[in-house]
Amino acid sequence: MPLPIRRLIVALTLSCALIAGATACGGGSGGRDTAAVAQMAATPSPTTSAQKQKFAKTRFVANAGLAAGATYQWIVKPWKAGKFKKGAKGRRLALVKAGLAGVFAYNRLKAASKNAEGDPALSKAVAPLAAGIAALKGLPAKLRKGDSTDSVVHSFDDVINQVKAAGKSAGAEVKDKVPSASQLSGG
Repeated sequence: MPLPIRRLIVALTLSCALIAGATACGGGSGGRDTAAVAQMAATPSPTTSAQKQKFAKTRFVANAGLAAGATYQWIVKPWKAGKFKKGAKGRRLALVKAGLAGVFAYNRLKAASKNAEGDPALSKAVAPLAAGIAALKGLPAKLRKGDSTDSVVHSFDDVINQVKAAGKSAGAEVKDKVPSASQLSGG
């Protein structure tokens, strides 16, 4: 008989401790407000429009540079070396890498386009390129399959060169940055 009473007391004590702990740790609205303030303090945000513009240009340059690097390293360079031609040694692997690079480049160009919206001059320079960037969406699949690789490579190269020229005209010069394999596979 003493054993069930002991279990009951332990269970009751643990239940009370859990309820008291849950109430103390944010059962009211004060806990949520504190968490929101802590989260806002943890994420720095620019306060002036000049800082916002600088960060927009910096992010644009970083994203466009990664897109340009991936395009050159895994699409243009192998194409120039003839790796996409039927019967070429390592063709299948080159096409798979080009497809991944195409998806990565498209993703980074979309991000760069969004970044450009934070700077008026950059926004005006990049706005006409939105249709060209959107047109790249289906091309990585064509690369992976080996379909019309010449036109796909030219499309990617043209858009990258247009983005670089737009960035340079707005004071944000883009330089190629080859992404790591983990960045490429992670998108």
